[in-house]
This record gives sequence, structure tokens and C-alpha cells, in this order.
Amino acid sequence: MILRSRIELLVRLGEYIVSDEPAWVEAKKKAGHENGWFIPEFVNLATQSVARSFLQKDILEKWAAAYQLPAENKKPTTVGIIMAGNIPLVGFHDLLCVFITGNKAVIKPSSKDDTLIRHLVEKMGSWNDEVRTWILFADILKHCDAYIATGSNNSAGYFEYYFKKYPHIIRRNRTSVAVLSGDETKEELLQLADDVYLYFGLGCRNVTKIYVPKDYDFIPLLKAFDKYNYLADNHKYKNNYDYNLAIHILNKKIYMSNPSILLVEDSSPFSPVSQLHYEFYDNTNELASSLKQNTSIQCIAGKGFVPFGQAQHPRIDDYADGADTMDFLARL
Repeated sequence: MILRSRIELLVRLGEYIVSDEPAWVEAKKKAGHENGWFIPEFVNLATQSVARSFLQKDILEKWAAAYQLPAENKKPTTVGIIMAGNIPLVGFHDLLCVFITGNKAVIKPSSKDDTLIRHLVEKMGSWNDEVRTWILFADILKHCDAYIATGSNNSAGYFEYYFKKYPHIIRRNRTSVAVLSGDETKEELLQLADDVYLYFGLGCRNVTKIYVPKDYDFIPLLKAFDKYNYLADNHKYKNNYDYNLAIHILNKKIYMSNPSILLVEDSSPFSPVSQLHYEFYDNTNELASSLKQNTSIQCIAGKGFVPFGQAQHPRIDDYADGADTMDFLARL
């Protein structure tokens, strides 16, 4: 399958994703039934973001040209992909990289996000039978030439051991933060709410900690966060909120809250579901330098960084963990 054919197939897939085809609608419903975190709003947001940010002809052609991809890969390799399942289609970008470079993908999807990826691959296979030989699924990945694996810090240790003899990209826990100056507009705070709440805060690009100047007024921020108070109606999210609230009360820990989030002063950039950490800072330049050196940080939102509201809308060349997947595949 030549590059042009692969791009045309991906563009058609993007058109399918934004459609109301009955089979696609049913697949999204099934994904929601299998994973309570995959509510319709977030499934639609994630899948349409893939279609509009990745699966556009001009975007794909420009991306392929940047890496000087040949019309045909004369020496394709087999790449095993272990996918995460924290947000819908989170592993699709790795598959996209392998497929567009003309390599063979063997996928082990997450049990939390199995339905969507299988449905889309099957749909591509129904349009072009060659896809069935280029994209396969497996419960155990063996005999691959290279591996791309995404997991927790614990699982990453196992991946490093199992795949140490092969070229690999191993991704660990990451999260995102925001730097506030204190003069944000109401609209900017509403956009920050998107960065915090979308996908229930489960993505590596979700803001789980904010840095604020001393004497920061949290009231406008909490009012802006009321935008997502409806998430408290989700029992999985509410259970996390109630549990964390009980812990703070029992430990007599200072916190601020609205009906959908708890604000707690904490040095860790990672916060549990329904909670947002904050920390005070003195010097913006020193803070920025420190954050950019922190390997746990995926994305920094704020003025002079990624604009508020854009953390969950990565470009096609925004690679997870800063590891250039396309360059890795090209070097194979």
C-alpha cells in the first residue's frame, strides 16, 4: 500500500468518525457501557478531535513530507503497540504513526478502550482488505521488530525489561500543570476548566496542578469551575470526590471546594480524580525553568505556554513524553 493510498484511507476514516453512521454510533455506545468513564460527551470529543486534528488530508501530507516518507516502504518492520485506556482512543496516534510510515502494527489494546480501536481498524479493513495484513491484534506481543508501550511507572519497568533487546519507546506516568498570573479573564478561567475537567482529569494532558502567585484570589476560579458541576452526577466521579473529601476532613486538612472539585495545597503535580493541587510561586521565570526540566510534566498551560483550553487538543506532531514517534520509526 503506497503512501498516497494510506493517506486517502485515513482521510476517509476521519470522515467516518465525524459521521452518524449507525454502526459507529453503536460502537461508541458500547464503549461507554464497557467503561463508565467514557461518557458520550467525552467519547465524541476525543474521537472528533482525532478526526479534525489528525485525519485531514493537508495535515497528513504536510506531516509525511516533514519526515520525507517514501511513496512505498521497501523494508517494513513489525511494531508492537501496547495501548493505554485512560481516555477514548488515546492509543490511536501510535497506530497512526506506524501505519502512515508503511510499517506493520500488532496491537494489544487496553481492556478499558478496546471497542473503539477495533471498530475503526475493522472499518478500514472493510474498505481495503490490505489493512487486515498491516494492522493486527494480539493478546501477547511476540516476535516484533520494535515496541511502543504506554503504561504506569510500575508497568514501564516491566516493559523496559521485556523489550530491552529491541528498539522501543516506553511511556510512563505524566500529567500537566497550569501557571496563573492572577489577572486571567473569566473566559480564560473557563477555558482552564476544560483543561482540568475534560475526561474527568484522567489524561496526561489534563491539568492536575496549578501554580498561583501569593495572595491569589481563588473565588473567581471556583466560580468558573462551576461549569462542570454536572460531573458530580456521575457516580464514579462523585465517589472519588466524597472519598477525598472525607480524608481531608478526617485529617483536618485545609481545602477549598465547589460541588465538583477539591482544591488542596500540595507539592505533587499528580492529583487524584476530583481534586486539583495548587502551589504558590514567586518568580515566573524560575518556575518555568523548573517545570520544563520536570520529566513528569507533559504540558504547561498558561500565558506564554500552551493557551488555556488547548491542552486537550494536541497537534499531530505533539508527541507524548516528548518522544518523536515518527523519527523513532524512521530510524528502524
